[in-house]
Amino acid sequence: MAVSLRSLVDYADKLLSHQGFPDYPGAQNGLQLENKGRVSRIAAAVDANLLSIGEAVAARADLLIVHHGIAWSPLCPIRGVRYQWMNLAMENNLAIYSSHLPLDAHPSLGNNVLLAKALGITKTKPFFEEHGILLGRQAQVEIPRSDLSQALLKATGVQPLLMPFGPTSSAGSASSPVARVIN
Repeated sequence: MAVSLRSLVDYADKLLSHQGFPDYPGAQNGLQLENKGRVSRIAAAVDANLLSIGEAVAARADLLIVHHGIAWSPLCPIRGVRYQWMNLAMENNLAIYSSHLPLDAHPSLGNNVLLAKALGITKTKPFFEEHGILLGRQAQVEIPRSDLSQALLKATGVQPLLMPFGPTSSAGSASSPVARVIN
């Protein structure tokens, strides 16, 4: 069942509070590339690039939602790899929607909120001000590094890079290294 691209865009713009939300110069939140107006399958990725667009096309998606979109600066030449992925999207009726800082700061859908939740961290508070908005979430917990590494792998599907330095346990025992998590 296909739905209107416009209705999805209006819903997402309202949900993510894009209107008037400050972001980096040149960042464009919202619909960045239109399709023929209907959506029946949605794909998601961190970045809009040749790989993610190719995967969305292979999955027969007609809307790709990304965190880092295609529009970051004033109009630039569309040639080379940029032409390839823009052409691939347009030839396959793939709309592209991006939400950068509004998604980072969202209180229930934000990247930091969801990562904390996936790690079982429930008591967080806002921090990291950018453009007058608190974007991140922080919490201080003590967890063995190996447990944190496994929790991050489970939450993200990617093996984290563990850099084992810093404090050990709160009692100072080198046999029980801990991570003080601030996400």
